[in-house]
Amino acid sequence: MFIVIIGGSASGKSQFAEDLALSLTGSPRLYIATMQPFDAECWQKIARHRALRSAKQFSTVECYTGLSRVWVPQNSLVLLECMSNLLANTLYHPQSAGEEQALAEIRMGIHSLRKQCRHLLVVSNELHCAGLNYDVDTIRYMQLLARLNRDLVAAADCAVEVSVGLAIWHKGGERYQDS
Repeated sequence: MFIVIIGGSASGKSQFAEDLALSLTGSPRLYIATMQPFDAECWQKIARHRALRSAKQFSTVECYTGLSRVWVPQNSLVLLECMSNLLANTLYHPQSAGEEQALAEIRMGIHSLRKQCRHLLVVSNELHCAGLNYDVDTIRYMQLLARLNRDLVAAADCAVEVSVGLAIWHKGGERYQDS
């Protein structure tokens, strides 16, 4: 099953995704983390997140770019967090071939993971609700992320938006909603 979880900053989407992952079958449980560390604060955050995930029986795979090169076991459950980091890392990598190539590389990686694992949960940010006064490059990045999110949701079995900790199912959530 392929599930996309989208929400704004501090919306509760990560916690929701982890809780949903814990409710699904699949072993091992893998967490593909995409935050690229740039300083000591990032490394501390990564260490804290690894410890929290480990307590939930997730093994962490760090993947900043090149998602299609990640191999996961056949019956695994994979939670990828976060698409916005992965897009930025891929798009602004020194060897990036541009926007279309970055999107194609990420789509290929998602396709590869879907073929390998039992369940794939992808977390992404909703950035268009965060304001309007951005430079041209930031606006272009936001547009690309929105396009990527639309593509992911179109291919997903389920799509859910998390806002203030509440799940709003937009696609395929009938089996997860309270009766």
